[in-house]
Amino acid sequence: MRRSKPEHRDILPDIRYNSIHVQTMVQHVLKRGKKSTALRLVYGAMDIVQEKTQKSAIEVFDAALKNVGPSMEVKPRRVGGATYQVPMEVSSDRRMTLAIRWVLSAARDRSGQSFSEKLAAELIDAANETGTAIRKRDETHKMAEANRAFSHYRL
Repeated sequence: MRRSKPEHRDILPDIRYNSIHVQTMVQHVLKRGKKSTALRLVYGAMDIVQEKTQKSAIEVFDAALKNVGPSMEVKPRRVGGATYQVPMEVSSDRRMTLAIRWVLSAARDRSGQSFSEKLAAELIDAANETGTAIRKRDETHKMAEANRAFSHYRL
């Protein structure tokens, strides 16, 4: 490896749900340092999820992230002039980060409504194994499966 790994920062849980994953979601929503706005958007989405599903918002949130998180992904590996897409296991931290990133990008790509409503709809879809974020996970798994022949080039 050419570079050392950055040191791991501990994330404090959020105020309302006492969840590290919700706090990470807030940090990813954050734009231009407006944390109160990001908190309002995420908590608004969680309230909408609670209204629509009649379940605990944090349960739906955790189920959505668990469903969206990939177990395998491909990483490029250069061997003798050729670059192979090598399938790799995904660590739990990266799995959560990718799940949050994919859910947010899918929510941003939805049309109409406010961002809270779009995020709530995407979380509900992800918890029900449908939606754009789930499609992205399936795509990633298909790529890993298609390149299984190169798995002996693991890093």
